Formats: sequence, C-alpha cells, structure tokens
Amino acid sequence: MVAITELTTADGRLLRTALTDARSRARRRALLLVLPLLLFIIITFVVPIGQVLYRSFYNDGFAASAPQLKAWFEATTEGAAPDEAAYSALAADLDRMRRERTAGAAGTRINDVLPGSRSLFTSAARGADALKPPYREALVEKDARWEDPRLWNAMRAAANPKTADYYIIALDRQRSIDGGWERAPEERRLYVALFIKTFWQSGLVTLICLVLAFPVAHLIANVRPSIANVLLILVLLPFWTSLLVRTSSWIVLLQGQGVVNNILVAIGLVKTDRRLELIYNNVGTIIVMVHVSLPLMILPLYSVMRMINPAYVRAARSLGATSWTAFRRVYLPLTMPGIAAGCLLVFILAVGYYITPALVGGADGQLISNMIQYHLGASNWSLAAALAFILLVSVLILYWLYDRLVGIEKLKLG
Repeated sequence: MVAITELTTADGRLLRTALTDARSRARRRALLLVLPLLLFIIITFVVPIGQVLYRSFYNDGFAASAPQLKAWFEATTEGAAPDEAAYSALAADLDRMRRERTAGAAGTRINDVLPGSRSLFTSAARGADALKPPYREALVEKDARWEDPRLWNAMRAAANPKTADYYIIALDRQRSIDGGWERAPEERRLYVALFIKTFWQSGLVTLICLVLAFPVAHLIANVRPSIANVLLILVLLPFWTSLLVRTSSWIVLLQGQGVVNNILVAIGLVKTDRRLELIYNNVGTIIVMVHVSLPLMILPLYSVMRMINPAYVRAARSLGATSWTAFRRVYLPLTMPGIAAGCLLVFILAVGYYITPALVGGADGQLISNMIQYHLGASNWSLAAALAFILLVSVLILYWLYDRLVGIEKLKLG
C-alpha cells in the first residue's frame, strides 16, 4: 500500500494550511480596503435613516412634559372618566409646561392626533399659575374642550412615547370618542389617495418611458458603432446637466406663453385664447418625469439589445415567421432582462421624486414624497417618518414580487 505524503512549502509548512492562511489574509485585506466606505455608508446613510424611522413610533413630546398625567393614566384603567385628581394632575403639568416652555411641543403631539389641540395647550399653559381648585371647573370654564373624551383618549395614548398613532394617521384614520379609531372626515383624507396617485403615476411614467425608449435603444444597438457612440452621448447628455436646470427649462417650454404653446398656435392646432395648460398640474409633472427618467430606461435596454445576435430573427423569418411573429416570439423575450431592469429602476426612482413635482406640479401634481418633505419642513418628523417607512415597505414588497415573478438574477443594468 502506497503512503500519501502531503505537500509542504519551502519553510516546512503544510501546503494546504499555507493556502488557507493566504486566502484568509486576502479576505482581511479586502475588508480593510472597503472598511472606510462601509463606515461612511453606515455613518452618513444607515444611522440617519434609522434615527428618522425610529421617530415614526417614538415621540415623547407630551410624555416628557406631563409626568403627573402620565402617573394618573398608569394608575387608572383605560376608558376611565377623568376625575378631579386627573384635572389636578393636568393643572400641575400645564404649570410645568409654562415654566419649561414646553406647551407647544406637548400640544403639537396631541394636535397630530386631534387637530386644534395645540392652541388649547398653549393658551391654558399661559394662565396655569392662576388656576385654583376645583381644577375641573376652572379648566372647563376656560375652554369646554377639556371635557372632550377624544382629548383624554389622545392624552392617554400620548403618555406612552412609544406609539403607532402616526402609522394610523397615515392611513387616514382619527381618534374616536370611545378611544378607538375611525375614518377621518373626507376633507382630511390625504395620504391614502396620495399613495395611490404616486404609485399609479409612477407606473404610467414607467410605461411611457418603455414605449419611447424601446425603439431608441433598438436603433442604437443596430447602427454602426460610430453613429451609436454619438447617439449614446446624446442619451447621456442630460446626466451632465443639473436636474434643477432641466426641470426649470421645462417651465419655460410648457408655460402658457411658452415655446410649445406658441408652436401649436403658429401651426393652427390651438387657438390663441385657448392655450393648453401644460405646467403646474399633473400633465406637466408626467412630462418632466418622463424626460428625466428616459435615459434610465434606454441604457438597460441597449445593454441587452446589443448582445442579441441578429441571426436569431433572420432564422425565424427564414422558417416562415412574419416580422411581428419574429419580434414577439424571438426578439422581445430576449430583451426581457433589460425591460425588467429599466422598469424597476424607473419606477422606484419615480416613486421618490419630489423636486420635479414641487417645481412643475403645482397643487394638482404633488406626490407622497412632497407630503413627506412638507412634514419634515414643519418639524413633524414622526408623521414624515411614518409616511416614508410605509413608502419604503411598499417599494420593498414590489421588489419582492418582482423577484418572485421574474427573478432578480435576470436583472441586467448594463
């Protein structure tokens, strides 16, 4: 029987061990090389987003300013009617808010659930040092809303800084008298309609981009390389121009006295006194979003089309297929990875657009991202974070469905 001798290195180490150590060192060096980038992404991207999302279910604006009421709520069962002890705790907390100047923050927290409450807290806090027992009569005399069961239900919920209120508000619900949730009045149902509009409009922009980009990508993939390079430069040229400049240019083109309307009037398609309204509405938003997103659809399609052998279509034609059949049965299936990649890329980016709708959309063309930006500007970070998290989860669900139906491994970005 022949004995097997393991190979060794020049210094006497087993070759197998030496190769394993070498691979480990290579992995450590690779990790050290990407470590600065990883830390940069974590510090500047992951941590800030995590903090914002944390605010969607944590808000201590009221709880930190009303410890006496918080203690009363913890000592009583949910649904218990407020007694004199509750109003005494409320008076003490209002006086604390006056001294610490936190009535605005506490009132804003309740106002998010029950509109109109902020002024109630700020006005009551200003005169809280003059309140005398019985506190219930004193407070109700100042404002009858202090007896509203919905207000006490909102304060009980806000006494716990961990809350799902903002997610429920984002679904167009409001506090009911019995402490539960009910559908908000029609004039306050904003968010669900905006979510539906955002996804519908993003899908429409994606479809228009696909229809416009497919023949352009096919042309670039089938002309001489010198011409293809020039066409690719023209496609990439918008990326070298600021998004703000491109969007502002469309305002000049689409306004009532702009270039587009002037041309339509000059050729007689539109009367002078009936110029088309193409800007500061939903039409203008779609036009500009398509223009901004079109290169992102062309490039994935082109990257797939240039790899398709023209002999496949010629073979189908030689076997008796018509031009339409050859396109539908042979060419189109081969372009599906590029179509899927372009649609996914354009749709996800369109869902998050807010500069374009803000500049050219007017009141009619606003999307959910503009509402998120509005609440951030108004310092309502909790509601903005809840809306952003719902949008993020919706996009991830669509991404998961794409992976299940098409397969992420078939994604071709170029």
